[in-house]
Amino acid sequence: MHKADSVPRLFLLISGCYQFIIMQLTAKLVQLLPLQSGTGKNGQWKKQDIIVETDATYPKKVCISVWGDKIETASLQPGSLLKIDFDVESREFNGRWYTDIKAWKIEATGTPAAVGSEKVAGNIGPENNSNDDDLPF
Repeated sequence: MHKADSVPRLFLLISGCYQFIIMQLTAKLVQLLPLQSGTGKNGQWKKQDIIVETDATYPKKVCISVWGDKIETASLQPGSLLKIDFDVESREFNGRWYTDIKAWKIEATGTPAAVGSEKVAGNIGPENNSNDDDLPF
C-alpha cells in the first residue's frame, strides 16, 4: 500500500465519527420585522427577524432571526429569494419551551420568476363573484 492511499482512508474514518447535519432553506422573503437592539452583559447586540415563505405545494411561513453582523439589509429585500443556513435551538423558561431559528449564513439567490405566478391554478370550481361574506378565501 502506498502512503498516499492511506490518507483518504484516514480521512473517511475521521469523518465517519462525526455527523454533520446542515439545515438549509431556500425561500422568498415576505417581511422584515423591526430591527431590535440593546445592551447586554456582552455589549451591544442587534437582531433582525425575517419572515420567509417556502415554495412548496403547501407553502409554509417561517420566522428566522438574524443576529449581529450577519444582518445585511441591502440583500434583505421583500420578494427576494434567499438561501438560508440556520440552527434550531430550544430553551426552557418557567416550565415552557421556546424554539428559535437562528440564521448563520444568508445568500440572496435572486427574485422569484413572477409575483403571483405560483398560484395560477389555485381556484378550481365554480366562480363566486358575490361579496356576501368576509372570508379571505
